[in-house]
Amino acid sequence: LTTASGWKSGTRINLERALKIGDELGGHIVSGHVDGTAEIVERREEGDAVRFTLEAPRHLAKFIAPKGSVALDGTSLTVNKVEATRFDVLLIQHSLSVTTWGERQAGDRVNIEIDTMARYA
Repeated sequence: LTTASGWKSGTRINLERALKIGDELGGHIVSGHVDGTAEIVERREEGDAVRFTLEAPRHLAKFIAPKGSVALDGTSLTVNKVEATRFDVLLIQHSLSVTTWGERQAGDRVNIEIDTMARYA
């Protein structure tokens, strides 16, 4: 299950070029294989940043850990807080302006890919 069925012509999405052998690896490894969707349950301004609280599917929530990584709509993010199936991510202004996250609101669904290392650890 992904959010792709709701895309229309002109829908903005986040794309990142694939790594080539010899490229520097920054962040966590993302395959682009969507594991499911999560719902944004709250968007909260915090100074120059925005905190998003999301609800993950129960079968994926067990792989989400504080200070761990998660890919949401193709954006690799650090998890700040986890409570049961809910988790928080914090985005700075730069990230909000160069991704689709600046447009995201409570009630929106986003694609989620859990961290590969968390899945097999």
